[in-house]
Amino acid sequence: MWDNTPVAKRGGKVHVAVTRRHYKGTEYTTTLLRRSYREDGKVRNETVGNLSHLDEWMIDGLRAMLAGRRLVDLHEEFEIVRSLPHGHVAAVLGVLRDLGLERLISRERCRERDLVVAMICQRLLAAGSKLSVTRLVGQTTLAGELELGEVCEAELLSAMDWLLERQERIEKTLARRHLQQDGYVLYDLSSSYLEGRHCELGELGYSRDGKRGKLQITYGLCCSPEGRPVSVAVHPGNTADPASLQSALTKVKDRFGVQRVVFVGEGAGGWVHHLAQSPSDPGVDARPRLSAVAV
Repeated sequence: MWDNTPVAKRGGKVHVAVTRRHYKGTEYTTTLLRRSYREDGKVRNETVGNLSHLDEWMIDGLRAMLAGRRLVDLHEEFEIVRSLPHGHVAAVLGVLRDLGLERLISRERCRERDLVVAMICQRLLAAGSKLSVTRLVGQTTLAGELELGEVCEAELLSAMDWLLERQERIEKTLARRHLQQDGYVLYDLSSSYLEGRHCELGELGYSRDGKRGKLQITYGLCCSPEGRPVSVAVHPGNTADPASLQSALTKVKDRFGVQRVVFVGEGAGGWVHHLAQSPSDPGVDARPRLSAVAV
């Protein structure tokens, strides 16, 4: 017997529906293509097809097209013009921000702060001159992350002058965090040679770089017992250890307010004996680093 009764065709948009049921501790998921319609004043659903056999990304694509989005083939519609490295930038910036370094430099964001942060990050990513920084920040996502745009060397040098004006406040903040009364301060004097001839602090002196005959600068670094840098001071290249020590001592006692402290120095240099015999520094003691033989 042949039934020639016409089947009613329902119109309307279809949608993706997900149903879940639990049976004996197991969840079963079914993805269906459905159409909703009204019949006798009630909303009913018609299953158009079962999509459960499709991969999740296929279902997401179908759902997007049903929502009116147009999907294109990446290989046909797009061309990769440039791809900038980002992973190492994200890692350095992430740690820097976790440490609160941006706020330590300046509470308010400004271009000078962003330039200083860029120089710090670039120093860790690929150290170079200030001129090279103007080029390197654009070869990764660093310039984009900090919204720098075009950067010139004069801007970087100006940002360093801006940072120098804030050095005292930054060092005081670091000292409050990492130094304490009756504690230790790690101190060392190092040097770096210069290629130019116009640095007002450039002098001939004992070259730790092994670059005899070249001008150099020296710099004294104070660190917490854990090795965290707290303050730095730059001196002329012919400054000896004992001469630089007094300024470091004054900074720790007067500016940082640490009245009782032990300075620990590299090796058994003369500055340790100079400090130990100084009658003008009550509350301060000095200890040289022990050599392997002494240990």
